[in-house]
Amino acid sequence: MRPPTARHDGVVAAEPPVVPDPGRAESRAWRDGIGVALATSAYGISFGALSVASGLDVWQTCVLSLLMFTGGSQFAFVGVIGAGGLAAAPAAIASASLLGVRNIAYGMRMSPVIGRGFWRRAAAAQFTIDESTAVSLAQDSPRARTIGFWVTGLGIYAGWNLSTLAGALLGDVLGDPKAYGLDAAAAAAFLALLWPRLRALQPIAVGVAAAVLAVVLTPVLMPGLPVIVAALVAVVVGWFNWLGRRDRPAEPDDVPELGGLP
Repeated sequence: MRPPTARHDGVVAAEPPVVPDPGRAESRAWRDGIGVALATSAYGISFGALSVASGLDVWQTCVLSLLMFTGGSQFAFVGVIGAGGLAAAPAAIASASLLGVRNIAYGMRMSPVIGRGFWRRAAAAQFTIDESTAVSLAQDSPRARTIGFWVTGLGIYAGWNLSTLAGALLGDVLGDPKAYGLDAAAAAAFLALLWPRLRALQPIAVGVAAAVLAVVLTPVLMPGLPVIVAALVAVVVGWFNWLGRRDRPAEPDDVPELGGLP
C-alpha cells in the first residue's frame, strides 16, 4: 500500500481503499482449485491398489469412489475390510461414517456459498469435502468462492475416480500388496491427515492417547472397533475441553487446512 499523499495545503489525505480486481480473484480461484485437485487426485492410486488388495474387485472399488467420495472414510472402510473380511463390514461402515461426519459441518458452512436450488445443493453435497471447503473460503469475493468450490470439487472428483481406476487395475496386476508396502497406505494416509493438526497440547494428547488405546485394543476386539473406541477419546476430550484453552471461543469460520485426501 502506498503512503498517504500530502496535498498542497499541508493536509494529509489517505489513499482510497483498493478495490480487489474481480477478474484476478476469479483467476486465483481457478488456479487454486486446479492445483489442489491435481495434487489430491494422486492419492487415489494408493486407495485403488489397497482396495483391491483388501478383497474388493475393480468395479466395487470404483463404485466406492464414485458414491462415497471421501478419502478418509474410503481408506477406513477398505482397511477394516482387509483386516477382518466381510464379518467386519458393520465396523467398517461405522468407521467410515464416523470420519464422514465432518462433512456435515462443512455443508452448513458452505450453504451461503452454494446458493439456492434443490438440484444445485444436491450436487454440491457430493463435492463438499475438506479441499473444496478450504479453497472456497480462502477466496476474496463471493463469486470467487463459488468458483473455487466447484472447480476444486469437480476437479478432485474426476481425478480421484480416474486415479482410483488406475490404482485398482495396477493392484490387480501386482498381486500381494505387502511386497510393495501398499498394505501400509491407509495408515500413512491417516498420518498425513493428522500430522499438520498436531500444533497444540490438546490435539497432541488426543492423538497419543487414541493411538495407545487402539494398539492395546487391537488384539482383543474385532477389526474396526479399536478405531471407533479410540475416536471416543477425542469426543470426551472435546466435550469437557480438557487441556484446551477455555478463554478462546470456537471460531465458526475455521476451516481445515488443505490435506492430501478429499
